[in-house]
Amino acid sequence: MAGNLTGRKVAVLATDGVEQVELTAPWQALKEARADVMLISAKRGSIQGVIQGERADTFEVDGVLGEASARDFDALVIPGGIRNTEALRANPAAVQLVRDFMEADKPVAAICHAPRLLVEAGAVQGRTLTSHAELADEIRDAGGSWVDKQTQLDQKLLTSRKAEDLPAFCVSLVSMLGTAIDERRLDKMVEQSFPASDPLPGPIG
Repeated sequence: MAGNLTGRKVAVLATDGVEQVELTAPWQALKEARADVMLISAKRGSIQGVIQGERADTFEVDGVLGEASARDFDALVIPGGIRNTEALRANPAAVQLVRDFMEADKPVAAICHAPRLLVEAGAVQGRTLTSHAELADEIRDAGGSWVDKQTQLDQKLLTSRKAEDLPAFCVSLVSMLGTAIDERRLDKMVEQSFPASDPLPGPIG
């Protein structure tokens, strides 16, 4: 998969009951793009993945809520799974982390039932999202617009409907992060070339 995210840190927020492929597919895509990916959860140790509700593999946690900060990462990915998202939306630290990423205007990607966390964080007002169809009314009630598409990109918020949409979701994820990072690099270059104390060059001639 195209893209070079070398040196960029991406947080993946999940807990027990995460839909396994919605965790592993974006993780693999990010690793292939050479991003530094960390699993953030509500507890230390490991979390239990599921495949269509049945227990599957476990995944080692890299950092815990309350210690992880949006300042330490370039982007956030939230996999789905009903049990996973219900537990996280009831966790104030998880909701605050999502809110912090959105308020910092950092890229956020959520798939299937994961946009429930965006609703809980008060982050869908005026936004256009997709998600599992069950969430359509929740998103509209929270002031967002819902569309039935494989992926929906609204500024730096990427959403997707279901596991079957993962190929498109992963391609869009790497592309979004690469674009956002390039924009920040350009902004930094401009700041270094023309510090705030220096006047910008005027017209020539």
